[in-house]
Amino acid sequence: MLLKASPAISLLNTTGDHPGSLFPSVSSLSNKNLSVSPSFRSKTGSGHVACASKGANNKPLTGVVFDPFEEVKKELNLVPNVPQVSLARQKFTDGSEAAINEQINVEYNVSYVYHAMYAYFDRDNVALKGLAKFFKESSIEEREHAEKLMEYQNKRGGKVKLQSILMPLTEFDHTEKGDALYAMELALSLEKLTNEKLLNLRNVAEKNNDVQLTDFVESEFLAEQVDAIKKISEYVAQLRRVGKGHGVWHFDQMLLHGEEIVA
Repeated sequence: MLLKASPAISLLNTTGDHPGSLFPSVSSLSNKNLSVSPSFRSKTGSGHVACASKGANNKPLTGVVFDPFEEVKKELNLVPNVPQVSLARQKFTDGSEAAINEQINVEYNVSYVYHAMYAYFDRDNVALKGLAKFFKESSIEEREHAEKLMEYQNKRGGKVKLQSILMPLTEFDHTEKGDALYAMELALSLEKLTNEKLLNLRNVAEKNNDVQLTDFVESEFLAEQVDAIKKISEYVAQLRRVGKGHGVWHFDQMLLHGEEIVA
């Protein structure tokens, strides 16, 4: 904001400079574009009052003047009057809004597949409770991601538009790999696909110069996706080692009770 100097600067000086003086003498001010008013006499002696001269430079040092009442007029004219239009929306493009809705659909579809996996491994004739638990938690996590995106969409003034969800597989038994390895490889592929979609969302935000959306995707999703891919990759490697036999049951117990119990 532009600050203007007051009409007079109260730089008072007693008769002469001394070590304890807070102000310089008039002679020392002579080269600082200041004029001196007529002297006056006080009880303690004569003194001078230094005032800013008409030639003083009152321009802001940075060259920037902020006039809020003038600059806000443009924003005030942009405030919508239609009830169906968001009041909070600012620097949020239609492309970003559409990309977020697509990512919401991705998260819900992946959640749906994980829920189908949970239902499969929870069957009485499959009975791998650890895998059922893992995929149920994965389904809930993906749904939470979708809800987080929905909250952000509303925060930025966009409209959430839910799309259709495809019916997932219901059988996961593979002739060569077995059900546990096949399902975990599918989970790994889904996590990589989700990460690819999130990177696309980030690219859309970057192209639209949407710094806030870029930060949101990077801070809330990308690091977590890398961790999930690493963890599931290790699960795939372990299941490939144990084959389709008794080792699958031990792996399932690890997921059910926690990795710390496995030597």
